[in-house]
Amino acid sequence: MIWTEIIRCSNDFKNDVIAFAQKLIQTPSLSGSEGDVAELCLNEMKKLGYDEVFIDDIGNVVGIIKGTGNGPNIMFNSHMDHVDPGDESNWEYPPYGGIIADGYIHGRAASDVKGGLAAQIYAGAVLKKLGIKLKGDFIFTGVVQEEPAEMFGMRYLCDKTFAKKGIKFDLMVSSEATSMDIYLGHRGRIELEIVTKGRTSHGSAPWRGINAITLMVPVITEIQKLAENLPKHEFLGQSTIAPTIISCSPGRLSIIPDRCTLCVDRRIVPGETKEEVLSQIQQILNMLKQSVPNFNAEVRIRKVVETSYKGYSEECEKYLMPWYVEPEHPFVIKAVEALKQIGQNPGFGKWYFGTDASYVTGVLGIPTIGYSCMEEKYAHTPYDRVKIDDLIKSVAGNAAIAYNIAG
Repeated sequence: MIWTEIIRCSNDFKNDVIAFAQKLIQTPSLSGSEGDVAELCLNEMKKLGYDEVFIDDIGNVVGIIKGTGNGPNIMFNSHMDHVDPGDESNWEYPPYGGIIADGYIHGRAASDVKGGLAAQIYAGAVLKKLGIKLKGDFIFTGVVQEEPAEMFGMRYLCDKTFAKKGIKFDLMVSSEATSMDIYLGHRGRIELEIVTKGRTSHGSAPWRGINAITLMVPVITEIQKLAENLPKHEFLGQSTIAPTIISCSPGRLSIIPDRCTLCVDRRIVPGETKEEVLSQIQQILNMLKQSVPNFNAEVRIRKVVETSYKGYSEECEKYLMPWYVEPEHPFVIKAVEALKQIGQNPGFGKWYFGTDASYVTGVLGIPTIGYSCMEEKYAHTPYDRVKIDDLIKSVAGNAAIAYNIAG
């Protein structure tokens, strides 16, 4: 029976999957430096017999196993970058060691997302080895620079690479950590910058200037009030707003600052827009202008310039759309059916952090489901790890999902 064969074949690949996951973890790939990991993925997919494999002009890696052309195409997606390990003295195992201990592979990005990446690539290998010809294409993509949260690599992949090559997909399966459950969405994120403007003077005579830090104090107070009345989504949870960074300039002990910048993390739910979010803050600033002497301030969405390891640069807005896929969606139903056929019993969940599905589902309207062996609690920590049993089970799980939806 096909389900038994998928499990058996996934187990046959166990040593190969573990070794590949270790290689990925042992290869540093901070955001903007993913080239070595892209080459690892490229060569592994060539070795496993993918029909088409390439790296695009921004540095994303793509592997395709062709279907017959009369069914849905599924894109299995991972990102190749990871965050900095931080102080290595906090790690029990070396962050780039890929050490196996206590049933886990340990190291930076094991849980975000190199364990899931290895499982997705080998799910395609399972289908290949079993001679399963899907009706739609099995597409693996490893994208650059997901961690900065601007969808830089994903936007290029969908809007430029896929458009140029005529590649289309009907569903994305994200490998972001889900602990073997099915995840159906997350809140959006907007990174705001609020700037209060004053006038410098000598620190010994503060009355001669206008202190921009002092002007920021009532702004923070009003933001705390706003946080108490934000909307809530019944599945994705509460919208939130939180000050995260405050800085000033000129930034000298003897100078009253004329600029104070407050960075604000704003999480939004479906139905909220960036225009509405900006308007809420602008209303606060307008009100304070009427009641606080010398008050002068502005708000904007933060923008940064990203550059990929292949040299492509673009200005990016720090804005992720919220998204949600209903449990009754046909693709979700088929994914759950497939996992149950191989002895898994997934629940439904959501991410607290953001993912590139904000572009795929939030902007393009193509449904996404999350399915992964990795655990969110280990992501970005010095305890980063992936459970080996779940790693192999998720190879079978991804292959089963592809078979049940596109087979």
